[in-house]
Amino acid sequence: MAIAIETSAAIESPPIEKPGRRSGGRAGRVAVRTAPLADNLRPIRAGMSGGQYSPLSQANVLRIHEAALDALETIGLSQAPPSGVEILTRAGAILGDDGRIRFPRALVEDMLALANKDLVLFGRDPKHDLDLSGTRVHYGTAGAAVHVVDVENRTYRESTAQDLYDAARITHALDNVHFFQRAMVCRDVVDNFEMDINTIYACCAGTTKHVGTSFSDPSHFEGCLDLLHMIAGGEAAWRARPFVSNSNCFVVPPMKFAEESCITMEKCIRAGMPVLLLSAGQAGATAPAPLATAIVQAVAECLAGVVYVNAMAPGHPAVFGTWPFVSDLRSGAMSGGSGEQALLTAGCAQMHRFYGLPGGAAAGIADAKLPDMQAGWEQAISNTMAGLSGLNMVYEAVGMHASLLGFCLESLVLGDDLLGQVLRCVRGIDVTEDNVSLEAMREVCLEGPGHYLGHPQTLGVMQTEYVYPAVADRTSPKEWAEIGKPDLVQKAIARKNRILAESTAPQLPPEVDAAIRAAFNIYV
Repeated sequence: MAIAIETSAAIESPPIEKPGRRSGGRAGRVAVRTAPLADNLRPIRAGMSGGQYSPLSQANVLRIHEAALDALETIGLSQAPPSGVEILTRAGAILGDDGRIRFPRALVEDMLALANKDLVLFGRDPKHDLDLSGTRVHYGTAGAAVHVVDVENRTYRESTAQDLYDAARITHALDNVHFFQRAMVCRDVVDNFEMDINTIYACCAGTTKHVGTSFSDPSHFEGCLDLLHMIAGGEAAWRARPFVSNSNCFVVPPMKFAEESCITMEKCIRAGMPVLLLSAGQAGATAPAPLATAIVQAVAECLAGVVYVNAMAPGHPAVFGTWPFVSDLRSGAMSGGSGEQALLTAGCAQMHRFYGLPGGAAAGIADAKLPDMQAGWEQAISNTMAGLSGLNMVYEAVGMHASLLGFCLESLVLGDDLLGQVLRCVRGIDVTEDNVSLEAMREVCLEGPGHYLGHPQTLGVMQTEYVYPAVADRTSPKEWAEIGKPDLVQKAIARKNRILAESTAPQLPPEVDAAIRAAFNIYV
């Protein structure tokens, strides 16, 4: 099939217009493109449906499901806390003489029937609510990076509470980053309780989007809940719309419960906080090396979490968090930007679809140390496959470098453009009566100038069909030279600085912020 390619000369030449026809012109096109558009008419937005891509056949989905059930029934999980043993055995799990809890298939099936399948994660602002039903896709941050990438000096430094706050402020301004899960550790906060407090404060003061966090010790939860009640306006308001979820590593792969995290999870459930049931084995290290079996283990561990949660509180909001990672088997180092990682994440998303559960997994991780070409392909491949597979919550989608060790604010900004293109792929091609009508073709070919520039149909879909990057460069080489040969990273630095300069106050009422600062030692 021959494909016509526009040359740069054709693009730069002014259109030849017939007398009496509306020209539109570049200024008109720019004006149309930059005019405000209602949210429901935007070409991309949070919660668009994916699911077009399936790396597993239906027969293989069933094989993985059966293998996961078999693992739960015959291998089980060890090291549950006493409270967890009581909750699980009361529901029908079996405690063996070897201390491992095994899960009969009927128990797993019963708890899957009770699980919340139409989950909404709330933002403090309702316009940021995340509908996780079906194959609706949302992208956001996550992780526990201990360094910030200083792109100007090409170095790494320890992350601080201020860095976390800045990342939240930037995320608040980015249309294509839909939620903010704690991305960095506040290394300047020495006391662990104060670190947990400052993590929540930095996230919630920076954005009204949904926030995810974790707790370094179960004993810290009550104090952190006090802070959340203050932000919400009281316990009743918090329980009505819990805007923070707990990223909970309730298992230590392979097939062991994490006692302290389980205790924290139980406290979250009693307090009305949504939980992310997070299984993060590393293929070839703490999970089997074959990709299919790594998915089996992750699914089995998260199914154990589904039983745990629903035995305690049927229908409690929980995200099925299969997060298997990949090792470079030559060295044992993590390779989060690999094609294998992209396949693992997409395969997990397909299992979420099979169970009908709201699911989350990791994508967008770069092994690259800086926002360079390697980072671009690593982030784009896995994010695209995650979205096309219909993953509800795509965690670590932007900003993550050095296999989760470094977070980059400029990469967060660049990621907004990247995710814009990814989301356009997720949306797909709309084939409607209007879109396939030949009227415009007849007008252009039989009556008009022989091109579609300035045609009403073209202008009519400029905003609703096409996505335009905020930072990426699409100029011709001639225009690029005329505007000073801008560098992509320098443009990202400039946009980052503009966002931070315009966001001068916390996303909290002044009286609430003052009360929080009086009650807690806030580092930001």
